[in-house]
Amino acid sequence: MADRSLSVVMVVPPYYDLPPAGYGGIEAVVADLVDGLIGAGHKVTLVGADCDNATMAEMVPVWPRAQTDRLDDPEIEVAHAMLTRRAVEHLIVERDVDVIHDHSFGGPLNAHAYGQLGVPTVVTTHGVVHTHNRRYYRGLGKDAGLISISRRQRSLAPELNWLDTVYNGLNPADWPFTSAKQDYAVFLGRYHPDKGAHLAVMAAHEAGLRIVLAGKKVERAERQYYEDVVVPMLKPGDEAIDVADATLKREMLLNARCMLFPVRWQEPFGMVMIEAMACGTPVVALDSGAVREVIDTGVSGIVCDHPSELADAVRRMEEIDPAACRRHVVERFDVSAMTQGYVDAYELATRKAVPAMTR
Repeated sequence: MADRSLSVVMVVPPYYDLPPAGYGGIEAVVADLVDGLIGAGHKVTLVGADCDNATMAEMVPVWPRAQTDRLDDPEIEVAHAMLTRRAVEHLIVERDVDVIHDHSFGGPLNAHAYGQLGVPTVVTTHGVVHTHNRRYYRGLGKDAGLISISRRQRSLAPELNWLDTVYNGLNPADWPFTSAKQDYAVFLGRYHPDKGAHLAVMAAHEAGLRIVLAGKKVERAERQYYEDVVVPMLKPGDEAIDVADATLKREMLLNARCMLFPVRWQEPFGMVMIEAMACGTPVVALDSGAVREVIDTGVSGIVCDHPSELADAVRRMEEIDPAACRRHVVERFDVSAMTQGYVDAYELATRKAVPAMTR
């Protein structure tokens, strides 16, 4: 535990509100972390788009509005890195900054410049690090200390400059709970084959449940998969919509018999799993990525080795105690644990930093 108040400049992606109204896992984590840090007595200054910022932190805007319509546009990523560098360097000069915490993709390219000013950079790797992005993160060298969001994510690229592992968290008070469930399964996630919406539909139907799906389908590949694969599989009683807003998302998770998470890629964490469990809704998932680190199989859900096992796991959901699901989140993924994990990482980064005067 830090015995001093830290001043953190937090760089966030320019795409969604804090917290997001619907899609936006990174922004949901950042919003809880920011308020957790401030609640613990630390100072946080946000640098990003002039979005709907409902956190307790001051926002230093570098865009006049959130760039939601240009998600994953490389020009936006490059421009965001440039604009945030100017803003952050100004803050370092004008204020007593202890650490930069970057959640964006291009922003870590500025870590060397911040280091020259005596301020270390910590980077949370929210996405994939082991395929096409691996060379990028390796190229950062010692300029930035990387934070993995699961041990599995870290193990897939062990040569990177890892500083620590900090699991994502949430505030359980923000998520409703009930033990009275209805007879449907739910799927929440991007409409992409790697997320396995088609497997979720198959498993629910085989288990005798209707399914409710909500997900992002903005990109062409997402729309094509949804229209060509998912829609033809739906039966009367099923529902499939676009991204659910915060209220509808909670309603969907709260009342479901279970949530299906049949991912077929190396998912680095999977926020929707802990959101479901916080509502007392167990998760049925395929064993990939960090799934076994998030689910306590037999207690907060069931992890399957093969898609053919999913339907049987759905049938066994009566064996899972909704209260145990919520306890699992409270004990392992509460925002206070995430906050303390990052405070420890910040302290480690500052101890390793080289003062500007010696460079």
